Amino acid sequence: MIISPQQEAVDAAIASRHSIRAFLDKPVERADIERILEVAARAPSGTNTQPWKVYVLSGQAKQSLSEAILAVNADPEQARQHTEEYAYYPREWISPYVDRRRKVGWDLYSLLGLTRDNKAGMAAQHARNYRFFDAPVGLIFTIDRIMEQGSWLDYGMFLQNIMVAARARGLDTCPQAAFTQYHRVIAQQLGLPENEMVVCGMALGWADPGRIENSLVTERVPVQDFTQFRE
Repeated sequence: MIISPQQEAVDAAIASRHSIRAFLDKPVERADIERILEVAARAPSGTNTQPWKVYVLSGQAKQSLSEAILAVNADPEQARQHTEEYAYYPREWISPYVDRRRKVGWDLYSLLGLTRDNKAGMAAQHARNYRFFDAPVGLIFTIDRIMEQGSWLDYGMFLQNIMVAARARGLDTCPQAAFTQYHRVIAQQLGLPENEMVVCGMALGWADPGRIENSLVTERVPVQDFTQFRE
């Protein structure tokens, strides 16, 4: 099979994407963000409904949201009063999914030198989600509450397009479901209308090559493990 330069470029953008958890203090041009979103919006959606809405945060807007969430997150009693609006993860974990989940968690903590008994260290690392891992840009995604499961599938393709388009420009991302717990704080800070539901957040910026956590690249099972060819 002959691979064209275009194919190589697309494959490289997809394959080089992985979650970055430490970013450089280097701005991202607004024109680049707008172009990434413009390209990403070519994602397919049922009957062209285009169910996505994006809030792009930087500077004081990003800092204010982070501080509001971190203030609640720091108080266990307050934090327990905030729960997700939708179940991102299964309510009952089984293999192989729970095994993969545990592995990526401990792989990250091992890189950071966090042992199982260092609960404070793990909590501090998790809390870095709410600073968008110090990325210069934070994205909050919402969807109209009237939309059903099919639109959420469409939304996933839109999010993937953002991450791939970012990689094509040398930028990195980290999609973050952690923000869903604090949807009420987000709604208040951003002035979200009642009909909008928080889908997730995402950090966007330039990866810090000197940070050990950015060396974590999660494994993928081989194609033959999840595919059947039938003729």
